[in-house]
Amino acid sequence: MPDRGGGPSGPRIRVGRPSRRVRTLLMTLGVLAVLGMAFTMFAGFWTDWLWYRSVNYSSVFTTTLWTKIGLFFVFGVLMALAVGFNIWLAHRLRPPLSAMSMEQQNLDRYRMSIAPYKRWLLLGITALVGLIAGASASGQWRTWLMWVNGVSFGQKDPQFNLDVSFYAFDLPWYRFLLGFGFAAAILSVIAAALTHYLYGGLRVTSPGARATAAATGHLSVLIGVFVALKAVAYWLDRYGLAVKSSDFRATDNWTGLRYVDANAYLPAKTILFCIAVICALLFFATIWRRTWQLPVIGFGLMVLSAILIGGLYPAIVQKFQVQPNEQAKEAPYVEKNLEATRQAYGIDGTKVTDYSGTGSTEDKTKLRDDVGSTASIRIMDPNIVSPTFQQLQQIRNYYAFPENLDVDRYAKDGKDQDTVIGLREINLAGIPKKNWINNHFRYTHGYGVVAAKGTSADAQGRPNFTESDLPSKGDLGTYEQRVYYGEKTTTYSIVGGPQKEIDYSDDNGEKTTSYKGDSGVNLSNPVNRAAYAVAFGEPQILYSGAIGDGSRILYNRTPKERVEAVAPWLTIDGDAYPAVVNGQIQWIVDAYTTTNGYPYSSRTTLGDTTADSLTATNDNRAVVAQQNQVNYIRNSVKATVDAYTGEVKLYQWDTKDPVLKTWMKAFPGTVEPKSDISKDLMDHLRYPQDLFKVQRELLTRYHVKDATTFLSGSEVWQVPDDPTNRSGSAVPPYYLSMKMPDQKAQAFSLTTTFTPTGRDNLSAFMAVDAEAGTSDYGKIRILKLPTNTTVNGPKQVQSQFNSQEDIAESIRLLRGGDSEVEYGNLLTVPLDGGLLYVEPVYVRGGGLKYPLLRKVLVTYGGQTAFENTLDEALNKVFGADGPATEPPDEGDTTTPPPASDNPTVQQALEDAQKAFDAGQEALKKNDWEAYGKAQKDLEDALRRAEDAQAAESRAGGAGGGESKPDGKPSGSPSGSPSPKPSS
Repeated sequence: MPDRGGGPSGPRIRVGRPSRRVRTLLMTLGVLAVLGMAFTMFAGFWTDWLWYRSVNYSSVFTTTLWTKIGLFFVFGVLMALAVGFNIWLAHRLRPPLSAMSMEQQNLDRYRMSIAPYKRWLLLGITALVGLIAGASASGQWRTWLMWVNGVSFGQKDPQFNLDVSFYAFDLPWYRFLLGFGFAAAILSVIAAALTHYLYGGLRVTSPGARATAAATGHLSVLIGVFVALKAVAYWLDRYGLAVKSSDFRATDNWTGLRYVDANAYLPAKTILFCIAVICALLFFATIWRRTWQLPVIGFGLMVLSAILIGGLYPAIVQKFQVQPNEQAKEAPYVEKNLEATRQAYGIDGTKVTDYSGTGSTEDKTKLRDDVGSTASIRIMDPNIVSPTFQQLQQIRNYYAFPENLDVDRYAKDGKDQDTVIGLREINLAGIPKKNWINNHFRYTHGYGVVAAKGTSADAQGRPNFTESDLPSKGDLGTYEQRVYYGEKTTTYSIVGGPQKEIDYSDDNGEKTTSYKGDSGVNLSNPVNRAAYAVAFGEPQILYSGAIGDGSRILYNRTPKERVEAVAPWLTIDGDAYPAVVNGQIQWIVDAYTTTNGYPYSSRTTLGDTTADSLTATNDNRAVVAQQNQVNYIRNSVKATVDAYTGEVKLYQWDTKDPVLKTWMKAFPGTVEPKSDISKDLMDHLRYPQDLFKVQRELLTRYHVKDATTFLSGSEVWQVPDDPTNRSGSAVPPYYLSMKMPDQKAQAFSLTTTFTPTGRDNLSAFMAVDAEAGTSDYGKIRILKLPTNTTVNGPKQVQSQFNSQEDIAESIRLLRGGDSEVEYGNLLTVPLDGGLLYVEPVYVRGGGLKYPLLRKVLVTYGGQTAFENTLDEALNKVFGADGPATEPPDEGDTTTPPPASDNPTVQQALEDAQKAFDAGQEALKKNDWEAYGKAQKDLEDALRRAEDAQAAESRAGGAGGGESKPDGKPSGSPSGSPSPKPSS
């Protein structure tokens, strides 16, 4: 026999063995490295377990963990056995002698080299594929839990008459099993073929037969298994047509069967299933026939059939049957899609009503009086006034408010009042001195609620606070004000130990406190401290003297983060909001159950559908989605997070949702019944924004109920871009209390507008009753405007505001100097057949770093007003005085300089110059109160100048005056001082 060792001969260099000391050192380092990696893995596991136990959701952790472990071992072992068995079998079936050829002589070298390690090599390969397969399978824990716990929807699909649960819960699991089977078959074929080749069962260049009979039979069976799995895939593909997405009539993610699917693809899949079964049997028959001829012919026939029957035939049907008469052919399938989509997204109860868009009442006085009863118009925009809250109510630099505040309702004198609300949260960027102790031990929490009326401002344009100061006091009564959990609280804190915490500061100095809650994880145990030191990468946790008896570590502190952790099967709404409930500050988080397996329901991408001009500038407002693409959604859970204790509670909101029932079976005891929701909490629950945004996007197409209109595309709408900024993103929905035409009283609502595709005029107005606990909660109403008339949409209204000469001039004056103008939410209110638009205008002027409400834009029926207050603007638009919608806070009212009985432009300009000079003087002294008063006086003087100029022009037109060619009034000499515009 020739030398099988291989390799060139030559001098060998002997390397001496390392000394005992070096070997001991290397062994010690190796052991320490292994122990370090093991403890790092343990620390991650242990800290997760401690956290789940601290929030009383340890069952979520254990159920998820054991499910992952079970799937990992079951499918890892199955894959390892499948591949390992076929390697062993191929080795067992190797020929006793290999042909004497160059190919086999080269392979002899490899056979000789691996001969001593065959067993270890087999174990290594099987272990590797087992680990990979197990890790992949463990990621399917949601699919497994939904399959094993799935409950019936009580609804059947119109094509196969199967319960929806088959598509939502069963089909995904079957597809996973099928994919696993394909992977096992392919890996087994590759492993077996390589083994047969290595040991001579397969030959490429050797003379004689290319494969031994044993290799032929073995590989044929494996390929037969693959083809059999392909037959199963063809059969499941038949049902998959009901949840298949495609582009249809410019509708991305259209889902369900169309004419070509039902009449071409469906029979084609059935035929291909039969061919694949026959082909698989032919491969199995090679065990006895020992020839590839028939299986290869059968496989070729299957491939050819897949091309002709599965590809060419449907294309012919589409070209010659569907396209010539598409509307008639597709109409029955479109109707199924319309019905399923409306049911899956909860928009099947939408009430669409024709609305003229033009007012029907000529009595302007009555219209003016009706405004107050129709809507509580909110002029405090929660997305604008956060800097104002910050400046006026921050109190200390280490507090901050969220970038976007929230809108809620609170009762005042027995009447609900729309309220803008925010929490004074901890802001580590503002602490006096940053170090580990200050960051994590002393500055640990925020303090108090700050709230303001949504429908009014004081005389200086500042919010009318109903809860303010530090500690907070006002209309909300007594409650626990410390905020340990909030939207801006993103780092860990260690509380309750020997180190005291900064509570708040007042005129008597700094107050300290020590956390008394039972939240967080106890650090008195040295194992816990070591685990967190490793998990957080902070060794001081292990040895710091600031940690002692009673010390607890708080982390995962944002409301959305906590809810997502305890319910990883929920999709979390982007906007958590605070409320004072039963003496505690509670964060309220809306959560959804979703699936992408609802037959015939078109899919939507949550990340895109829920995006608007707010999410474009604030990532914290983005939805936290488990499945980004879905075709079924329900607001099935209302969750709360206590701002002091961090306690998380999940309440069943949609008692009929089968997806929620499935998860409640998988995680029993985690969701509390709806009946446990207290009345105080119910008063603050509302219809969620992200669900509304998903529904409004679907309703741009699915507001129609007949296939003919849907196919024509004549009624397709779009959500308009936000006209108040240049982000190019969709306008966000707005909360306000209002009354739709068919309602008898105002209800807290969430509203939006629609425009025709590619145009800016208004198509429809949409509102949903957002008042939880009422019979109409969740009822969607759409006012559809006529297509034969043009009603201005939001962008056109905004353009009208900006282009009207007197308003444009006023805006220019407000922008004078270094002032900035910010437009607030453009609210739309249906009123007597017409549409009332209201938009607050804010100004950041001079040294002011926060916006103040300076003007209110109002338009109705072609009449537009731009006045200092909402009441003044409404009075001007309707030409009639009405009851004040919200009286200003008299304590902050500034008194304008008295006007003469016969005001002149010259007089007004002189007053304006005096007010401007007073404002500049106040700026030098940083006297903001005096500056605000001067700005108010300046605006009043400029308005009187405009009125006087208009009066003189009218008098000139009657022969009583003249104006100069340059446009200056004759009563104003060219040398008159001109005040520098300011805000």
